[in-house]
Amino acid sequence: MSRLLELAVIGVSLGSIYALVAVGFAVIFKGTRVVNFAQGSVLLLGAYVVAVLSKSTGFWPALGIGLAAGALCGLVMYGLVSLVPQGDHMTLSILTIGADVLLATELARRIGSRVMPTGDPWGDGVARLSGLVVPHSRIAALLSALLVIGLLFAVFRRTAWGVSWRAAAADPEVATLMGIRLRRVRATSWLIGGALATLAGLFLVAFPSTGVEAHTGLLALRAIPAVIIGGLDSPEGAVLGGVAVGVTETLVAGYADELGVLGQGAGDVTPYLLMILVLLWRPSGLFGSREAVRV
Repeated sequence: MSRLLELAVIGVSLGSIYALVAVGFAVIFKGTRVVNFAQGSVLLLGAYVVAVLSKSTGFWPALGIGLAAGALCGLVMYGLVSLVPQGDHMTLSILTIGADVLLATELARRIGSRVMPTGDPWGDGVARLSGLVVPHSRIAALLSALLVIGLLFAVFRRTAWGVSWRAAAADPEVATLMGIRLRRVRATSWLIGGALATLAGLFLVAFPSTGVEAHTGLLALRAIPAVIIGGLDSPEGAVLGGVAVGVTETLVAGYADELGVLGQGAGDVTPYLLMILVLLWRPSGLFGSREAVRV
């Protein structure tokens, strides 16, 4: 039972990291109807900036600059997407794949074979409580995700920008007639998505991981099942999907010996199997909006 509780706690903390990335996907998609496949390279960029600067400035100033770099990169991605005249959403999503490959390739060239620590204050410390052993970094990730996502949802519901964002997502034409500046709202959505990816990246490369590596951006792909399970246009669903993916991945990996029939790496594959099952039952995701079809 203690092993199960330990894995569950670690799974929830890992899921909170995935939730940060998934919420970034959902915010961008809900605001612009574009799936930003470049989130992985944005995550890698932010973590790389923190790793490079932390040696000279310390972790916290480097963190601020890294978040700004991730947010600015998201803004640049939006500027690139907005250059396409009357582009359909599928074309724009494919465009982000090209941007992701270019940015990720350049960052991988700079990192090479190195493993770059971010100098985070949690180190390799662990907390021991009633037989449970949980890394400090995962506790910090869970608390940070709760705080950031809670503040973000408060912004969505209680600020003028949040009302504009929801109105633009519901009906862009009517929102424009009501005086809402769609470009500003959409640009802010991409900015938020970039900052969330950076924050998630910092915790993904923290202990028990070794640091920033050339393939770190690929870790963001694990958030795709989370956002699909919850619903592409549902930030709330993204949170639930992130926790579901984190817990499923951790439990399957933790009981790999008992589940030997599934083979090695089953923990990495299980979230995608869960995603397929959800899509077969509800193609729009658990909380995604179903499109009305006139027949």
